[in-house]
Amino acid sequence: MIALGGAIGAGLFVGSGVGIAAAGPGILVAYALAGVLTVLVMRMLGEMSAARPVTGSFAEHARRAFGPWAGLLAGWMYWALLVVSVAAEAVAAAHIVGGWLPAVPGWAWVAVFMSVFTVSNLAGVRNFGELEFWFAGLKIAAIGVFLLLGAVVLVGLMPGVASPGDGHLLHDGGFLPHGWHGVAVGVVAAVFAFGGLETVTIAAAECEDPVRAVRAGVRAVMWRVGVCYLGSMAVIVTLVPWDAPGVADGPYAAVMGRIGVPGAGELMKAVVLVALLSAMNANIYGSSRMLYALVGRGDAPRALGRLGRSGVPYAAVLASAAFGFASVVLSLLWPRTVFPFLLNSIGAAILLVWALIAASHLRLHGPSARAVVALAGIGGVLVFMLGDAGSRTQLFTTGGWAVVLLVLAWVRSVRNARTGPGTDPLPS
Repeated sequence: MIALGGAIGAGLFVGSGVGIAAAGPGILVAYALAGVLTVLVMRMLGEMSAARPVTGSFAEHARRAFGPWAGLLAGWMYWALLVVSVAAEAVAAAHIVGGWLPAVPGWAWVAVFMSVFTVSNLAGVRNFGELEFWFAGLKIAAIGVFLLLGAVVLVGLMPGVASPGDGHLLHDGGFLPHGWHGVAVGVVAAVFAFGGLETVTIAAAECEDPVRAVRAGVRAVMWRVGVCYLGSMAVIVTLVPWDAPGVADGPYAAVMGRIGVPGAGELMKAVVLVALLSAMNANIYGSSRMLYALVGRGDAPRALGRLGRSGVPYAAVLASAAFGFASVVLSLLWPRTVFPFLLNSIGAAILLVWALIAASHLRLHGPSARAVVALAGIGGVLVFMLGDAGSRTQLFTTGGWAVVLLVLAWVRSVRNARTGPGTDPLPS
């Protein structure tokens, strides 16, 4: 449920509209390709985590495979990805609630959300997991109802609503209205939407039986998310024209309106709100555990490694939440400059992390067709982003931060060579 909380968020309920606008019905191909890539990466990550379940997960695997620089790079890039995502989700959630209660300023809702989820993460992993269980359960239930209603309409059993058949799939500009370029744009959107599944291996380290938890969690997450994403896309592009007004901004609401569900728009806003809050909760958890793991390996200040009585790394939780809140402040002060720069800075971070996972598996477990195919797929997405004007900025800014981290890792190695290992690369 923790992994589902991170993966089934705004990227599915809202962000998928961008992919549909770019690929049309071809979004099914895009999500299938991205899904295969995700399954390959998660299978490899699951194998490594089952063999060595640690809080740092893939950052520790990268360290074992290639050295301290790889662990530092993977850990800090993923931490940045999660905390900036928390800020984006908090702002979006406040915007939804502000539409219902306009008398309350948006910053107040952000403060409430950040405070609630910081407290839930400080209360202990069991309490956090319980909250995330109900959040994820509500999202899955909403998607299940959506898929069921879609199936009823498609087979012509919904009173007063005619089944469109394959009309919207094949006759509104064709299955690939924007060609394979549109599919490629859809793949990029889908890959970013699938990001967050990696948190399941971070959380498994705190389970009573981490090996069993990793194996069961990875298997369950892969097929459940596949059904949620691919099933939802199939319902959307079959029931409504891909270029219909409102699909790009809210594809689920567009379908519910087509079916004739009363108050469809407000209902989907409530579902999206739950998805955003759930992702916030999961991402604060994942970022704090990754930061704690970085401390344990000397890649972050020692002061951030302090534990509470319940074993919760409270300093890391507070630091991650504080950075998320600071990002929210930046979004309010400079919504068109600084905050978009932050979002662009982590735009390709998930691809970098996935590449390190595949490369680590190749190094630690020997030659593997899965690793080779995954690396080729990731390379293909990166090459496309380099050639696409809309994605190039994200690639360059993420690459810039990666270079900064690599320089930091080099400085640390030089320092350790002079003074001996065990010193802090960052002041505490």
